[in-house]
Amino acid sequence: MRASSETISDLLLGARDILPMAFAAATYGTAFGLVATQSGFSFLQSFTMSAMVFGGSAQLVALDQLTAGAGVAAAVVAGAALNLRILLITASMRAALIQRPWWQIATGVHLATDASVALMQTAKQRGALASYWYLFGGGALLLLVWVFSTSVGAVLSRGIPDPARFGLDFAIVAVFIALLPGLWRGKRDLAPWLTASGIVAVFVLTIPDFAGWALLFGAVSGAVVAGVRHEE
Repeated sequence: MRASSETISDLLLGARDILPMAFAAATYGTAFGLVATQSGFSFLQSFTMSAMVFGGSAQLVALDQLTAGAGVAAAVVAGAALNLRILLITASMRAALIQRPWWQIATGVHLATDASVALMQTAKQRGALASYWYLFGGGALLLLVWVFSTSVGAVLSRGIPDPARFGLDFAIVAVFIALLPGLWRGKRDLAPWLTASGIVAVFVLTIPDFAGWALLFGAVSGAVVAGVRHEE
């Protein structure tokens, strides 16, 4: 009974602590649903992509590749490469995932996002370690909000013939920029951030025809630098 009570308490605490990020994700998700549907996605495709991928930046890159006619394989590779940073996040969650059943590990990995790092930092500020169910509660709520808001955006898009006319095509970028300060953890993030942004800038300025791949190589390079610095 005690273990069950602690599990429920951790679930609710994780859901509570992620609420600020969930509100931001709702705005981001609604904008993505609008843009995805206007780009030719059906409601079911938008819903399924959000539920299975659960990665805003990866979904945006994949969507960009698909609408540009690059093909499914290129879209999957681009989205997966951009989300390589999740490997670092799941590595930092090792203490919470170790010795868990395989299905709990798989679920925990699927729910891992940048917000998971913020949750772990919140737990540390209380002088505690983030438990599996604490991270699960936060991740599950964020997933529900993300899928629901994406669905809302997809439905609303039917009444908005031209998102660009209302500035909605820029909404995702605006929300992402607003979230950046919350992802900054201090000087240790400077090297990977500069590496990623530098590579993106080089691509855009020198080979604009391949600018769509800039985020892919920038993300991979930034993740590599972050991994090397973490090992140090």
